[in-house]
Amino acid sequence: MVDVTNHERISDLTSLVLGGDNISREDAAWLFSLESSADIHDLMAGANRIREHFKGNKIHLCSIVNAKAGACSENCSFCAQSSFHQTGSPKYGFVDPEPVLEAADEANRNNVTAVGLVAAWKGLKEGPMLDEVCDRIRELSNSGKTRADASLGIIKSQAVANRLKEAGLECYGHNLESSKRFFPKHCSTHTYEDRVETIGYLKKAGLKICSGGIIGMGETREDRCDLAFSLKELGANVVPINILNPIKGTPFENNEPLPPMEILKTIACFRFILPKQEIMIAGGRTVNLRDMQSMVFTAGASALMVGNYLTTLNQSVEKDLQMLKDLGLDPNWDKHDFSDQ
Repeated sequence: MVDVTNHERISDLTSLVLGGDNISREDAAWLFSLESSADIHDLMAGANRIREHFKGNKIHLCSIVNAKAGACSENCSFCAQSSFHQTGSPKYGFVDPEPVLEAADEANRNNVTAVGLVAAWKGLKEGPMLDEVCDRIRELSNSGKTRADASLGIIKSQAVANRLKEAGLECYGHNLESSKRFFPKHCSTHTYEDRVETIGYLKKAGLKICSGGIIGMGETREDRCDLAFSLKELGANVVPINILNPIKGTPFENNEPLPPMEILKTIACFRFILPKQEIMIAGGRTVNLRDMQSMVFTAGASALMVGNYLTTLNQSVEKDLQMLKDLGLDPNWDKHDFSDQ
């Protein structure tokens, strides 16, 4: 029997996915294990073909508004906004309408698909705060300038999810963050199961799901592979990949940054596992990828978080738009189009 080379095996797996089939957990683990530069470039070439086949040259752009900052009751080890960590991160209450509508205006000018309201708290319950949140969502949705998204933490009742949908919310962001196995190593104030339960309520309400995770927290490649398959099983529509940007004052402040090629390989592996999803590169790309940021699309990414992040800066939207233009990619993505997922 003739041994199959790595190049041939990657090519065969690419053809398998392009033909509409799913790769196995064993094959995915093998892709994550690739080490040589030549193999990783072969993998990225395959991921790029898969992206172009299923997503064309359209790139989905999203931005966020930090709608309530700091003093969060949760102890997530990566987060500068946790009340457990001394980081000097800003603190303020729930945002007024004006900044949200200004963000919608800016999004509309820059072909940004959606604006997400993100709040630093454990979650959302019925009551006056839910009423205020629904008002902001309604205002954002009614502006007609952008898609109304939100990431508002854990939800423990179907009624809350239904209220958000009725207010005009289209997509809810709720990351699994990591594999079920690794989750207790970065958070103990809520569970992985709490997050899965939240996603269940949101899907039942008819909302689209934006769910991904953070790489570089100390997890293994197996953990990253498990995360990708969990997101596939949950039916996430948009999958953000964040790269840890260690913040002074957090438990992960001394984590060693992931090498850029390891990041790009991870993106490519996610594309093989999740061929039809929007794979979005979000927090940490500027500091971790530096001059290699444009390669995320070659690695299979089809979406980009633009504008500043929750507590750290990003490169300018204008620079991102120029990068897409130079690559021959089109940011004019239909803000309501989830038809392929």
